[in-house]
Amino acid sequence: MQYDFDLVGKIGSMALIRREEADIDYNIFSRLGRELRPGMIWVTSGAAEIGRLDYIKRTGHELTCDSVDAKTDYAAQGQTILMEQYRRFIHQDYSVRQVLVEHQHFNDKYKREHIRRLFLRAKEQGAIPVVNYNDPVSDEENRKWELSHLYKGNREVHECVDNDETAAVIAGLVSTRVLLIMTSTEGIYADPKDSSTLVRDVLAPDAEQLERRVRELQTCCVGASRAGANGAHAKLEFALGPALRGTTVIIGHGRHRISDLVEGRVPCTRIGID
Repeated sequence: MQYDFDLVGKIGSMALIRREEADIDYNIFSRLGRELRPGMIWVTSGAAEIGRLDYIKRTGHELTCDSVDAKTDYAAQGQTILMEQYRRFIHQDYSVRQVLVEHQHFNDKYKREHIRRLFLRAKEQGAIPVVNYNDPVSDEENRKWELSHLYKGNREVHECVDNDETAAVIAGLVSTRVLLIMTSTEGIYADPKDSSTLVRDVLAPDAEQLERRVRELQTCCVGASRAGANGAHAKLEFALGPALRGTTVIIGHGRHRISDLVEGRVPCTRIGID
C-alpha cells in the first residue's frame, strides 16, 4: 500500500510537563525535535496546561474566572510557548507550520480538502505541520449547538475537541503508515490498576476480527489519567477507524523515542491488521 505520510503522531498534555516541578519537560521536546521531519504530521496538546503553569509562574496564583474562560485564557497564553518549544528543537533545516483547527474544519468537505492539500504541500516543501485544536477561539456553547445540528443530519460527525480524535481524523484524511498516540502510560492495560497487564498487541488477520478484539478490550477500560481526559476506552475508539483502513496504530509513553515506539523496541500497544 502506498502511503501519503510515514506518521501522524499525537502527544498529550501530561506527557509534555514534569508534574513534580510543575514545569515544561524540555527533554521531551528535545527528543521529539530530533525525530520530527517532513513526511510527518504532529498533533500536540498542551497549550492550556502550559499556559496555566506559565500564568502561575508570573503571578503566583491561578486564574479566578469561570473555568471555561480560564481554559480559553490559558490556552491563548500557552499556545505561543508550545510552538516556541517545537521550533526551538526541530532541526533548523525544516520549516514548522502551525495549524489550528476546529471541529467544523473536518465536518465540511471543502474545508477538509483544503487542510488535506495544506498537509500534502508541507511534505513537498520540507515542512512539518504542528496541529492543535483552536481552544482560544472555540466557544463551548456555540460548539455544542453546531455539533447538535450536525448530529441531526444522521451523518458521521467529528468533534475533535480531544486531540486523540483530531489525530485519528487526520490519519483518515491523509493515508499514513503509522498513527502514534503518545500519552502518560505505556499503552492500554487489561487491568488499568495493574501495570503488568499491558496489552502489547491487538492484531488480527482481517477487519472483522480486529474490531471484535478492540471491542473486547474496551470492556476493560474504565477511568482516565486526569479530569477531562477521555481515557483508554476513547483512545481505542479513535484508533479503530485508522486501524481498519490499514494504518498501524501505536499507543505508548511520551518518554520514549518515536523510532523506538514505531520499531517496537519499547513497551507499547500496537493495533492493526496483521
